[in-house]
Amino acid sequence: MIPQAPLDLSVPGKYHVVGVGGPGMSAIAIVLAEMGHDVTGSDIRERSVLDRVRAAGVRVAVGHDRAAVHDRDAITYSTAIPARNIELDEAAKVGVVSMHRSGMLASICAQAKSLAVAGTHGKTSTTSMLMLILSQAGLRPNFVIGGDVTDMGTGAQWTGGEWLVVEADESDGTHLELPLHGTILTNVEVDHLDHYGTYEAIIEGFDRYLSQIPGPKVLCEDDERCAELAVRHGAITYGTDPTADFVATNIEPIGGAFTFDVVHGGQSLGSVALPLRGIHNVRNATGALAMAVSIGVPFDVASAALSKFGGVARRFDIRVVDDGVTLVDDYAHLPNEIAAVLTAAKSSGDGWRRVVAVFQPNRFNRMAVMWQEYRDAFEAADLVVLTEIFASGTTPIPGVTGKLVVNAVLDAHPETALVWMPGRADLVDYLARRLVDGDVCISMGCGDIASLPDEVQARRVELRVEQRPT
Repeated sequence: MIPQAPLDLSVPGKYHVVGVGGPGMSAIAIVLAEMGHDVTGSDIRERSVLDRVRAAGVRVAVGHDRAAVHDRDAITYSTAIPARNIELDEAAKVGVVSMHRSGMLASICAQAKSLAVAGTHGKTSTTSMLMLILSQAGLRPNFVIGGDVTDMGTGAQWTGGEWLVVEADESDGTHLELPLHGTILTNVEVDHLDHYGTYEAIIEGFDRYLSQIPGPKVLCEDDERCAELAVRHGAITYGTDPTADFVATNIEPIGGAFTFDVVHGGQSLGSVALPLRGIHNVRNATGALAMAVSIGVPFDVASAALSKFGGVARRFDIRVVDDGVTLVDDYAHLPNEIAAVLTAAKSSGDGWRRVVAVFQPNRFNRMAVMWQEYRDAFEAADLVVLTEIFASGTTPIPGVTGKLVVNAVLDAHPETALVWMPGRADLVDYLARRLVDGDVCISMGCGDIASLPDEVQARRVELRVEQRPT
């Protein structure tokens, strides 16, 4: 049975978004405002995304205030907001409806024909690709995406069109709440065990998710669990596996891009020139294309859109090229994501001589149960630099440090060139001094590692000044 939306957003309302600076919450606030609702929001600190939220017409306050909820029809919050938050407490006292973000997102999805992208990783890129394909087809899709789409300069927009493209987050069960028409499922892997408890529960959650969807279900045949679920749900499949319904074949890397053909039903639909690195992005593009074709978009239109895809923030984001050194930022934080990014760099055709991987583990509770899973993640790197765990709001656990990942890698691959740099200043200085012409340095994680390329470049400039003869 398709989930029901808690709110009717077809009529004007007054809504307040707690933690409006968060990536998912800022997108919700922007869409609500562009729908025509009266929207306010609050966050504990000023940040750059709030300028975009304000530009959409949301009145944003820095700091929380009990009075902020008094004239609202409902307030919405994410899992990151603690139950003791004073705005949540005040809403309960005065009788204002408090709704988790999953409920508000479900209410948004109910206002259009919604296509979601779900999976352990690859969601943001695939959602962005699908949205741009539908835009190229003239369908004016609404969208709510977990990262900024380079081509659009935003991760959310309400156009009033028939279709909505949305990223379905499984981390807290949000994907199970959304009333959807169709979905892409990229993969099913281990993550968010703090919510699910076991890998089996994760699989069961995606099984339930698929059973609720009446329209096209497009699943990756290259992923073992996806392939099993595809059979169970009679899904359309895609991937590099020749048994898939949509097969990416004749894949060729050319200078940081890929060309490939797509075969469907034994017939070639045509070619795609994708300006992204990595076989994982070929799969993502094929999944987006398979969904688009399944709802009636001509292949040539979809291929043209993909050829212009500018990427997503923090997905192989080349931040600095200086004196032969390339500094890249990437959101990868799970083992298979890391392996995919490093393999992409190694086989991209860019001519880099050495791949340097820098990884900041994320969340104590995640690393406590997953640290051994990282043992093979860095095989494509020539040098691995590991740093301390970024908490992301989780509580430290005795004995759980980034050194666990060091141990996992060296136990499995003792020959690995690996450096343990738990301190940020030491990490920055080490990289600034050791990176040389022909290196690509990819810093990965979902914590404050995002600023590392800029920090390393600033230190490189300082070192050049210090080394000038006086």
